[in-house]
Amino acid sequence: MTDPREVLIVRRLGLRDYESTWRAMQSFTDRRGADTADELWLLEHPPVYTLGKAGRPKHVIDPGGIPVIATDRGGQVTYHGPGQLVAYILLDLPRAGIGVKRLVQLLEQSVVALLRGYGIASSTRSHAPGVYVEGAKIAAVGLRVRRGCSFHGLALNVNLDLAPFSRIDPCGYPGLAVTAIAQLDAPAKIGPVGTGLAEQIARLLARCIIPV
Repeated sequence: MTDPREVLIVRRLGLRDYESTWRAMQSFTDRRGADTADELWLLEHPPVYTLGKAGRPKHVIDPGGIPVIATDRGGQVTYHGPGQLVAYILLDLPRAGIGVKRLVQLLEQSVVALLRGYGIASSTRSHAPGVYVEGAKIAAVGLRVRRGCSFHGLALNVNLDLAPFSRIDPCGYPGLAVTAIAQLDAPAKIGPVGTGLAEQIARLLARCIIPV
């Protein structure tokens, strides 16, 4: 039997509705047991704004025709859309021996390492989770932990229309600039970026990837 502490199941889900995916994460978390392997879901969402538990509606300036969903992750408001890589990490934290703060750092570090491979220098901020390139946000992080297990995760801008970010205060910061890999003269295809991100996350967790 495979030791669940040594593997990370990676699922590529394609373009998926936000709310049904969120409910699926909740269901997975509620029914998982002590021997359930951890999973990483890689996907894209149709256009949607999501508002975290601490989110203030005032940061949604003008959503237009894009739906706004109040969700249970941490953080403020962000935008998801095609061309953005979403990585949901479903991890048993006590079994992995890490806490929420460390998991946030691990996700940030995985993006920094991935971008370095594309020749892009990036950084993190202690007071504002996420990854930044020359002051512009390229990846957002938001998690929920229930029964000691995490869900939600990170969103990395790969090659998407950034205009919808101008209709919100990204992550609750008015005027925060956003960018994407495609804006930085680097290869910008979801598939290879997803592969690289999964490898970085698995490396930092010291896991072997099992693709599904």
